Amino acid sequence: MNSSCISCLKSLVVSLHFLCWLCGAFVVAFGEFQMMHSKFASLVTTFLPIYPANTLVVIGTIVTCVCYLGVLGGMKENRCMLITFYVLLFILMLVELAMACVFFVYNREIDTYFEKDLTRSLEVYMESGPEGNKTIKNDFDAVQYLFKCCGVHSPDDWKGKVPLSCCTKNPCNITDHQPNWQEGCLVKLRNWFASNYLSTASGVVTMFMIQFMCLSVTVPLFCHFRRRGLGYK
Repeated sequence: MNSSCISCLKSLVVSLHFLCWLCGAFVVAFGEFQMMHSKFASLVTTFLPIYPANTLVVIGTIVTCVCYLGVLGGMKENRCMLITFYVLLFILMLVELAMACVFFVYNREIDTYFEKDLTRSLEVYMESGPEGNKTIKNDFDAVQYLFKCCGVHSPDDWKGKVPLSCCTKNPCNITDHQPNWQEGCLVKLRNWFASNYLSTASGVVTMFMIQFMCLSVTVPLFCHFRRRGLGYK
């Protein structure tokens, strides 16, 4: 194998590792975007540990760090760094596959927890004073305003204390803000979460496939170089 061919193969290895790094960086950016534009996490605390935005940021950060090790090892032809990269990437792929399965399973279990969490949040909203639990108040108001809904099942859930965010008019009269949205927020918010969980799981599976491609191509090349004594020492 001539030197130009070897150089091309090494460039391919580095490029594939860099592609993994770009995927991780994109996932982190997308997760941060979701965190900045999502106002509903405090209403459904059951799902907080695997909230889509949080999961994307954590997984993307780990992928970015691991793939940076692969890029650096490929450029420096460092055998120890590359072996560490392959082992960590393989473990990470298993974790990503497990997380995707968790998301798909939780998508079916959303109905079980959503109603309880939203009802609890509505009760906290009604029992709080003007300065209490602003996070839940702001999030619930944002849900009702954005999804054009009111209460969990209907405006009756507010027991006569319907907030301005339920009003169909804009601007709304503070003294008399009828009519209100008649549809409850449970179905709309549940569908929104379900679509986010499915899209997050699909993104994780896509990243898994890219990483698998990188491993399936670069590991044989690495082994070939080692047998021929062509770099990566």
